Amino acid sequence: MYCTAMECIDLEHKLSLFCDHWSPRIISSLNGQDIKLAKFSGSFDWHAHADADELFLVLKGSFTMEFRDHAVDVHEGQVIVVPRGVEHRPVAKEECAVMLCEPSGLLNTGDGPESDRTTSGEWI
Repeated sequence: MYCTAMECIDLEHKLSLFCDHWSPRIISSLNGQDIKLAKFSGSFDWHAHADADELFLVLKGSFTMEFRDHAVDVHEGQVIVVPRGVEHRPVAKEECAVMLCEPSGLLNTGDGPESDRTTSGEWI
């Protein structure tokens, strides 16, 4: 279901429509970017996106963005941007809800091999 312009999107409602982790859902798009919601729990795969920056906004809870040489804790109401080409993986000790902004069609597992977690997101 595509969300057209000038509609209010209820984030709480959209988050209530799914419960799986690491499977982002698209709620809108603008200027070639998808706006996605995801739930994180546990560790995701190490990956990078050669041609795409990614923005993560924590809506509920917190997670740690791990990089090969350091880690950054990201808490509710905070944003982190991962620059293109930087290898990373998000890790959440407890379930958290995140909004992502990234180019349309971007695979969540990056440029590496696909896995059972690989998706570009589906519309909700």
